[in-house]
Amino acid sequence: MLLNQKTLILIKPDGLKRRLSGTIIQRLENKGLRLTAMRLLKVSDEMARKHYSVHEGKPFFKDLVEYITSDPVVAIIMEGNNAISVVRNLVGATDGSKASPGTIRGDYAISIEKNIIHASDSEESYNHEWPIFFSQKDIVAFTYGDEQLF
Repeated sequence: MLLNQKTLILIKPDGLKRRLSGTIIQRLENKGLRLTAMRLLKVSDEMARKHYSVHEGKPFFKDLVEYITSDPVVAIIMEGNNAISVVRNLVGATDGSKASPGTIRGDYAISIEKNIIHASDSEESYNHEWPIFFSQKDIVAFTYGDEQLF
């Protein structure tokens, strides 16, 4: 069953520094997903702690927060049929050294620490994450005009 969903994607500092933002967005759009919100921002400590709150108390929590706040990220909301699982498949395994070739991490990342991209892993995660980076007015509903092709 097709389910229209939104998902949050963050192109992390390593992806931005390596000039991969356009390539990543193109891969998402080429799959048939629709861009509904996007912004370049410096993640604050408060935003990072809220975003990664599910990992609070774990040994790597501090490193997650330090890395995501170290340089700007590109925050994106994409929409489409089964967007969460579609994007997770495009992104690949969290550890870039274990991600399959052809996935974003498989093609561009070689570690778990600097793995290029974050993508919501469930509707619950999306619902927790998107308000950290966007307000409702930032989400723009539109059609490209060729959606029937996908």
